[in-house]
Amino acid sequence: MTAKDYRVSDLAVARGGLVVLEGVGFTLRPGHALVLRGPNGVGKTTLLRTLAGLQPPVAGDIGLPPEAIAYAAHADGLKATLSVAENLAFWAAIFGTDRVETALDRMNLRELRDRSAANLSAGQKRRLGLARLLVSGRPVWMLDEPTVSLDAASVALFADVVRGHLAEGGAALMATHIDLGLTEAGVLDLTPFKARGQAAGTASDFDEAFA
Repeated sequence: MTAKDYRVSDLAVARGGLVVLEGVGFTLRPGHALVLRGPNGVGKTTLLRTLAGLQPPVAGDIGLPPEAIAYAAHADGLKATLSVAENLAFWAAIFGTDRVETALDRMNLRELRDRSAANLSAGQKRRLGLARLLVSGRPVWMLDEPTVSLDAASVALFADVVRGHLAEGGAALMATHIDLGLTEAGVLDLTPFKARGQAAGTASDFDEAFA
């Protein structure tokens, strides 16, 4: 992975036609993780979606090229009729990598490789969804509550996967209430960046369900 600092400066983001965060700035360095904190509704998901290129910012500069980012949201993004291995092969083809076997091993999915995604438990589906990060080959992982549906053992497994990504020079930006035990992680509290509800016409089509 290419070592590079990613800088975000004076960023404003909107949800449902209203600016929810403004003046956000931080630097994400290789080998480090940054955890987003703040009360429900402050704009963590909106910020991640904006940084991932899924919606435009209202203002500011994002020094994160979309091709550097792998984004894991609330949905697992699986094709129900495909097997575990076929799902990963599908994403590997999109990203142009050959890391399916690595992903199966590191997310403890090898015994499930031939099972269809439709027949997985909620926790297994989550592990498969997160395994897509490993086949992406992208240096910056953006994670929105990645441990939802995971038991304690799977949370620990995923923490090791993130730790391995950081050790390889990757970086991670995540919204999570779970302490993953990552000593490399800093914390960005979004509360001081909360806006005062200014209108933003460019954001009028955004889904108000995103927090």
